[in-house]
Amino acid sequence: MIEIENMVDTLKLVGDKCRLSILLLLQERDLCVCEFVEILQTSQPNISQHMRKLKDGGLVKETKKGQWVYYSLATQDKPFLTELFKYLPSQKDKVEKLTCEDSNCCD
Repeated sequence: MIEIENMVDTLKLVGDKCRLSILLLLQERDLCVCEFVEILQTSQPNISQHMRKLKDGGLVKETKKGQWVYYSLATQDKPFLTELFKYLPSQKDKVEKLTCEDSNCCD
């Protein structure tokens, strides 16, 4: 029963459009908060709130590089998410169009 409850909690987390988009973007590569802000056209505090929830839920991990925080997927122990992601649209084009990298805002 606990496994089902854990799955339900995870699915509730990914039931939010913004959080699901974040996870799909992270399938492409590790990203900085400023890159999520650019792609999702939302505020940094909003992204940070979603990232906190995803981190607390064990779906992402963070790595600090200087003053910037980069996020990566941590879903290896949730194969049902990997399977779900196969049916969702790729976000590769959005990651490739990032201009944040060009401005070196998170170097």
